[in-house]
Amino acid sequence: MYLYHNTENDLVINVEQIHFRQQVIQAFKERFSTYGYHEIYTPAFEAYDLYAHLNGTVNQEEMIKTIDNTGKVLVLRPDITIPITKLISNSNQQLREDLRYFYIQNVFRQPQEQTDYREKTQAGVEYFGNTSPEADAEIITLAIHLMRDMKVDQFKIELGHAAFFDQIVNEMNLAKDDLEALQQAIQAKNITEIEDILAKITVEDDIKEILTSLPFLYGEPKQVIERASALPLTEALQATLQNIRNIYDVLVSYGVSEHIVVDLSLINHMDYYSDMIFQGFIDKVGKPILMGGRYNTLANEFKANIPAIGFAFDMDLVLEGVSPNALPTAEILDAVILFDKATEKDALTLANQLRMKSFRVVTYKSETQKEQIPSATYEIQFTEEEITITQDDDIMTYNDIDSVLAALKERR
Repeated sequence: MYLYHNTENDLVINVEQIHFRQQVIQAFKERFSTYGYHEIYTPAFEAYDLYAHLNGTVNQEEMIKTIDNTGKVLVLRPDITIPITKLISNSNQQLREDLRYFYIQNVFRQPQEQTDYREKTQAGVEYFGNTSPEADAEIITLAIHLMRDMKVDQFKIELGHAAFFDQIVNEMNLAKDDLEALQQAIQAKNITEIEDILAKITVEDDIKEILTSLPFLYGEPKQVIERASALPLTEALQATLQNIRNIYDVLVSYGVSEHIVVDLSLINHMDYYSDMIFQGFIDKVGKPILMGGRYNTLANEFKANIPAIGFAFDMDLVLEGVSPNALPTAEILDAVILFDKATEKDALTLANQLRMKSFRVVTYKSETQKEQIPSATYEIQFTEEEITITQDDDIMTYNDIDSVLAALKERR
């Protein structure tokens, strides 16, 4: 996204897009911190075994593999939740306090239909320790808050529950092929295909009624929950539905319910999700820019008992859907300092003193052509006789750098 070809087929950096990307990433970091999250990193290379033994997570055929000088098989990081969970589990079998972390890192995969690999940036959070509906709702609210920061009004979160489908099919003892076909038909909301699959297997009438209703259990949360409540649900399914109701009630309290739809047919491709799952959409992008959910049992793979919930934004898709006008234009420089050889020492001393006080300052020789000098709030001109500060049409004259420094601090 940030490189393009010119007429000579040379790669050219699109500086404006790179700058906008950095603005968005910085805005994400600042918002994460307001919710109490601390930044965390994971290695770019991980042991292949870390992912290989976790079935139903990252497609092993999409991993980019290499071999180190000891013969060990490594992969470029295809997922971030798994290594963070391992990191936390290695230090804690259980948690005495909640842990909140955020990351903005690249993941690497090579889809089977492509010959080149794809590197994409994910921005996400992982919240360890709190299993309450309030924690689930807070995570979703954070995602919505980020999109509001980006001035995205038409943003929808589809809220579902991994257990809703799992609890149904666990009673059916389906063959793998039948299960995959049923999952695909439900995700596609293909009623005819669902009915054809169910006609070929032995299934209780109550389960059949629920499964054929799943594609219709999508939309305004209260209406979907009401329709689902009328179905012949088991106690476990009723408890799952109540969990969704509880999360939604907290989202109403947060004032973000306008962005929420419930989709009980939602099925996530990551098997480590155990409870609430969700995905986010914006108008300009035709696929989810956000995916997340609760994964209370993933830490069990690393001999720990640590419930968690998280999400990840696909930042490439976010940047496609966010207008460059969404964020404030970067402010111009505070000061440009112009000097000649005789005044060089004083000019550069002032520049350093201003930078120590967080002023944004650039310096140029006085003979520099005007069009090469960037705009700034103040233009400071050094001569052997005096120092002048120009701001718009206002010109001030000083005899030493201490006076200049004091004047700029006062004006700021």
